Amino acid sequence: MDETQKFITENKQRFLDELIELLKIPSVSADPAFNQDVLNTADKVAEYLKAAGADNVEVCETSGYPVVYGEKLIDASLPTVLVYGHYDVQPADPLELWESGPFEPVIKKTEIHPEGAIFARGSADDKGQFFMHVKAFEAMNKSGQLPCNIKFMIEGEEEVGSSSLGEFVRNNKEKLKNDIILISDTEIISKEQPSISVGLRGLSYVEVEVKGADLDMHSGVYGGAVPNPLNVLSRMIAKLHDDDGRITIPGFYDDVEELSEQDRADMAKIPFSLDNYKKSIGISDIQGEKGYSTIERASIRPTLDVNGMWGGYIGKGAKTVIASHAFAKISMRLVPGQDPEKITKLFVDYFPTLAPSSVVVKVIPHHGGQAYVLPTSDKGFQAAKKAMTETFGKEALPARGGGSIPIVALFEKELGSKSVLMGFGLNSDVIHSPNEHFGLFNFYKGIETIPYFFKYYVEG
Repeated sequence: MDETQKFITENKQRFLDELIELLKIPSVSADPAFNQDVLNTADKVAEYLKAAGADNVEVCETSGYPVVYGEKLIDASLPTVLVYGHYDVQPADPLELWESGPFEPVIKKTEIHPEGAIFARGSADDKGQFFMHVKAFEAMNKSGQLPCNIKFMIEGEEEVGSSSLGEFVRNNKEKLKNDIILISDTEIISKEQPSISVGLRGLSYVEVEVKGADLDMHSGVYGGAVPNPLNVLSRMIAKLHDDDGRITIPGFYDDVEELSEQDRADMAKIPFSLDNYKKSIGISDIQGEKGYSTIERASIRPTLDVNGMWGGYIGKGAKTVIASHAFAKISMRLVPGQDPEKITKLFVDYFPTLAPSSVVVKVIPHHGGQAYVLPTSDKGFQAAKKAMTETFGKEALPARGGGSIPIVALFEKELGSKSVLMGFGLNSDVIHSPNEHFGLFNFYKGIETIPYFFKYYVEG
């Protein structure tokens, strides 16, 4: 790996400059206003793959945004690693909370990143992380040290549920045939303590609507006499948790796979500072389901959260109205054993029962996905552990992630492959929030580590 690491060292500034160019394109898949920007990003990713030395690079059309594919097949007798990532990003709202433009990348020093971090939407989720793989491949390829075959599948709809990727995977099984899937869309415990995500939570996402009168009403003339959908919706949402932080939907916990006491004891060994955790996100105290630690609440326990709530007048100044409609978007993070379709139906059946007869309630299901667990005995996990231990100088620990990558379970079902979640982000990267950032240490450490994964996977 000496020549590969030398190439990386000599090209670090160029790698960063190219990532910055990619981050400038606002590839927001959720908003049709950015349609051309998303398509332009796909073309840019394809351009970088070609420059890195990938063959048969394609921008593959789907029923939604395209999938960028590329490959380097050096020997059919060698293993094939499929790299998955996504080039789309979350909306940047609220824009006024960004310290610099979300699509105007800047390098700033922080307490956690004294060497600097890239502040931009998508820097950690997931442009910065999948780009590590493109650059690691370039280094292995151009130094003549690529030890096996590699394929890339970079999609543009992860942030909206990967709605087109399932069909693409089912229709391209031979093209995507592989021995292991490598993904960097997760985080490590800290810059000092590497870790590998061995579990992801699943997801059920819904939108709810509460309707009162046919039009907005004067709050003086009608206040106290007609239903207020915003008041009603607030009370309904409040009833979705009990005083112990447990979700009240009947049957919600029926299929939850509980961890053994030994597994929970092992999780408790993970280095964790509650004070640093609170400080990093600016809160004075924590909350959550009674009987579980903060790490457990954020990884092995299911959740229900309101992601947005609106209705009535929210402009400047005052407008005294009772809204005719109130809306909310709600996500439920699921754990192994829970089926997203079943959980969605339980919510659809239960939520309207919390409303008074004076309003009409509608529940609109959106996307979802299964939870995922990777056994630590898996060859891919072992290769990732050796690689991270090599570059960090400290043994990598297995850890459960709290986020969701719904497509991972589909990969195993359709392609028969396990996915190794070897991410390099930090929980302080504030992905999905204003001022998202990705440390330069993390970016370069990922590029440095990935070639060792290939080395150890082939040897293992």
